[in-house]
Parts: sequence; structure tokens; C-alpha cells
Amino acid sequence: MSDHIAIVEKAGVIEIQIDRPEKKNALTATMYRAMTAALADASARADIGAVLIAGRGEAFCAGNDLKDFTAGPEGGAAAFDFIRAIAAFDKPLVAAVQGLAVGVGTTMLFHCDLIYAAPDARFVMPFVNLGIVPEAGSSLLAPAMMGHAKAAAMLLLGEPMDADGADRSGLITAIVPADRLLDHARAKVAALMAKPPQALAATRRLMKGDPAALNARIEEEARLFRETLASPEAQEAFAAFFEKRAPVFKHS
Repeated sequence: MSDHIAIVEKAGVIEIQIDRPEKKNALTATMYRAMTAALADASARADIGAVLIAGRGEAFCAGNDLKDFTAGPEGGAAAFDFIRAIAAFDKPLVAAVQGLAVGVGTTMLFHCDLIYAAPDARFVMPFVNLGIVPEAGSSLLAPAMMGHAKAAAMLLLGEPMDADGADRSGLITAIVPADRLLDHARAKVAALMAKPPQALAATRRLMKGDPAALNARIEEEARLFRETLASPEAQEAFAAFFEKRAPVFKHS
């Protein structure tokens, strides 16, 4: 256990469990660092065949802890290090999602191979609402996965997508009853572990294709993210969020 991230290892699988339920599993810089370290450990070890990501409590992950994120540059740096790590991870990734999956709680899923969601799962990418841009390659991967129109509703309007919509759009693998979600995801990880590992790894690489375009988009997003975070629009959006009021944006 490391500052709200529990690492559970069993039968060749590392589970990364986000454990800050009182804050809907919102992520701090320390939590990002713990997850990045767990991915590095899993990648380096021959005895680890897969990683399962889950959230404890009612939510999967409510995204960045905005107070932590705006307190200094460390939050952003830790977040982008995690994004680079999960995008480059070279072993099967499975996610079990219940309740809220906000911001990076959704965008990290684009880098997972199998995603199982409870019926109450709710996926939201509200970056534009905060005066910032998407991250984790989601501006490239979301339109490619679900089509421009569905991606635009999420990325331009910030509209949530429920579990049924996520299933239809291809964002998730299947909807699973909440009381069986984690067991189901674990069973699928076990099924992956029973496959021929070299053939599995090669097939995964083929499915993901050339990483150059994705890596370039992740870095472009990171640059624009840092720029927009310092903009008057973002300052007003964040202030309105903390003051629980509607933001007022100036149109030139």
C-alpha cells in the first residue's frame, strides 16, 4: 500500500487498486508515481504476465485531484509520466470500472486491452469545460475508436457516456453486474495468462500498430495541456469549479 494505491500480486498478475474512495479515487501526484512504478515493475519482471487496474469503493477514478494538480508542476509531470508509461506498457492490461470514470479515469482505458464495466459506469472527459485539452492520446484514439461524432460529444461538449453507450461505441469489452465485476475481470486475466505468451505479446503489438503517431499526439497534447492550463480560460474555469459557480468566458 502506497498513499492510496494498493498493489496486489497473485499468480503472475499485478493488480493496481486505486484506494481513495472518500475522494472518488481522484489521483494525486504521489498516486500517479505509485502506479507508474507498478507498471515499470510489471514490465521488467518475467514472472508477471498481466496487469489489472481497478478502483475501490463506488467510483473507478474521478480524474485528477484538482487541488493537488494546481498546487504546482509536480502533479502535471507525474500525470504525464503515468500516461507515457501506460501507453508504452508491453503486457496485457485489463480494467474493471464501476461508477465514475472522469478525465484520466476514462483516457487511461484507451490503453487497456479488455475493459469490463458495471452498469452504473459513467465515462466523462470534461477537459474543454476546464479550459484545457485532452490527454493520453485521447484526441486521436477516441475518434478512431468510436467515430468523430460520438467522440465530439464527449471531448467538445464534455457529455458523459453511460455503460450502454460505451458498450455500443466499443470503448468497453462488456457490461458485467457490479457484484461480479472484479471476479469477472480476474477470470479474464487468468484466461490471458493461460495463452501462449509470445503469440499473445506479438498479437497485442500488431493490434496496437506503429506507436509513433500515438506518441507524437501524446506529446502534442502535453504541450498544449501545459499552455492551456496557464490560460485565462483555464484560470476562470478552475476558479468557477472551486467556487461552485458557472464560469464566464470572454469571446473575442
